[in-house]
Amino acid sequence: MENVPSQELFAHVRIVMGMVTGLGVTRLLTGTAGFIQHPARHRLSLIHLLWAGSILLELILFWWWEFALSRIPVWNFGVFTFLIGYAVVLYMLAALLFPDNISEYVGYEDFFIKRRRWFFSLLAATFALDVTDTLIKGTERWNQLSSAYLLQVPIGLALCLVGFLVARRSVQIAVAALHLSMQLLWILQAF
Repeated sequence: MENVPSQELFAHVRIVMGMVTGLGVTRLLTGTAGFIQHPARHRLSLIHLLWAGSILLELILFWWWEFALSRIPVWNFGVFTFLIGYAVVLYMLAALLFPDNISEYVGYEDFFIKRRRWFFSLLAATFALDVTDTLIKGTERWNQLSSAYLLQVPIGLALCLVGFLVARRSVQIAVAALHLSMQLLWILQAF
């Protein structure tokens, strides 16, 4: 693989990352369409809808920001594995929002509250993965980021800790709304 040009390797990596990320987007869109197709089947939950929107946005942002990987001069299996692992974690967040079956729960909100520790553990992992991903892209990429990026990570981790520890509905809504707001502010600042 040493003789393969960096751009060809990136194209291969991008395809695999796109497949995993696309599965996450598909899971979220299919689950959301289910609410439209069968409105009486499950009660809507503000917590669940906020997180579904937030993780959809997270997947889209991941797909967008990973284009910067095209500038990496040297690829190796470790970087490839890391990136696929990052995409898998994002997919798992989508799968936790729309599980295959919630018949043993009162609804999506009940499922989310009872499985929140898994969700927030994976979400916290995305912040650490994102820092590593940024470092992989090189010092030029790191220098392009504003101080808001450096604040986003500890604030995001703090929100994950609160969401992990506190099951109260109002706290869960606040955590989801704050996370989504952080993403929207980041988009406004970056674009």
